[in-house]
Amino acid sequence: QVQLVESGGGSVQAGGSLRLSCAASRNLYCMGWFRQAPGKEREGVAVIVGNGRTSYAESVKGRFTISRDNAKHTVYLQMNSLKPEDTAMYYCAVDRLICSGLWFKNPVFGQGTQVTVSS
Repeated sequence: QVQLVESGGGSVQAGGSLRLSCAASRNLYCMGWFRQAPGKEREGVAVIVGNGRTSYAESVKGRFTISRDNAKHTVYLQMNSLKPEDTAMYYCAVDRLICSGLWFKNPVFGQGTQVTVSS
């Protein structure tokens, strides 16, 4: 089973920035970030696949940027212009082989890192 270590969450005021990191124990084709706010379903935020193709939720396009470092088995999420509605637990997610857009066939999730944006 792949191991995931997330870091970078925290509290910030609206308009601020945070950068999330997730180091995997090995390289996987699909890497991304999901989030879950209290009382809401978990939703896909951003995904990057092995060839660098990215997908974003409409709500974060233009504000968030996902990237990966294959040599370090690490995926990053740069979050700019944060809004209070971005407040959620953010989960790193990986899938060994099959994903499409923000959907993973057999996702493995990290433990989560809290992001809180105050107005």
